Amino acid sequence: MISTTNIPKIIYILMIFSCVLSCKTQDKFTAEESFIISKNKMNLKQSAIDSFQIMEDVEYLASDQLEGRRSGEKGNELAREYIVSRFKELGLEKLNSSFLQAFSFYKRIYKNTYNCNNIIGEIPGTIQPEKYIVLSAHYDHLGKRGEKIFNGADDNASGISAMLESAAYFKKNPPMNSILFVAFDAEELGLEGAKYFVENPPISIDKILMNINLDMISRNKNNEIYICGTHHYPTLKKSLNNINSLSSINVLFGHDTPDLGYNDWTNASDHKPFHKKKIPFIYLGVEDHKDYHQVTDTFENIDPSFLYQSTKLVIEILKAFDQ
Repeated sequence: MISTTNIPKIIYILMIFSCVLSCKTQDKFTAEESFIISKNKMNLKQSAIDSFQIMEDVEYLASDQLEGRRSGEKGNELAREYIVSRFKELGLEKLNSSFLQAFSFYKRIYKNTYNCNNIIGEIPGTIQPEKYIVLSAHYDHLGKRGEKIFNGADDNASGISAMLESAAYFKKNPPMNSILFVAFDAEELGLEGAKYFVENPPISIDKILMNINLDMISRNKNNEIYICGTHHYPTLKKSLNNINSLSSINVLFGHDTPDLGYNDWTNASDHKPFHKKKIPFIYLGVEDHKDYHQVTDTFENIDPSFLYQSTKLVIEILKAFDQ
């Protein structure tokens, strides 16, 4: 064991954090501990994936200030403003002069009309700019019930953070096909944002090669994450044959056959409207945990090392299909 007596505290902290990011078998830090470590990074060169920014994105989006990001409410608006600011910071391009795709719908069960916005940014392709991969994640959640805030850290601040970090990567490493980065609104109210997108696409729908959808990707007690969709589109699996060798997370294929009933995720999130239009999809997500749709789905319960690895996985999946 190395003595730490004479090692400056900041170097020791950074050594620990480096180990968290690089070791495949490791003790897990809480989200707060990892975030404190990230604040002390000083002038160290960042890796290709900015683990610090990933955690900052989740921390803000899952904060009490945003009050659960329910569609049509102030916290949702704050989340939207934050994501737009991050798109601008990353240098993503607008479609049709705006990052926003506004839409409205009426929900009879709530006797309410919701005015919502999808958020869309583009990185043009270098070889086939007329072809698009859509990387999506929803940014809304359940909001408040009385004084209880449903922060939605895993569901789905985690997916948004990975989408943003993927945008940062491909901005530095331009893709062959164009990529649309889409933050959907109103997923929790019935996939309304994704439905509107495919019915009113900002580009010709026949130019969309596929959808890669992210929903709940930051924690799993068995260190597992699922790729759903290859049952319906078996040719997609050929591009992912080596995906397990690229991540310390155990990547499984499944949750996409009709015999599974509730555990068939084909219609579980924003990839469903793409599937209905016969657009191939990959859905990346974890199985439900005890904090799913509970007030305990908080930033403190995120697994930072798992989220870091799943973000790496998202980028590798995009690279595999960007041919």
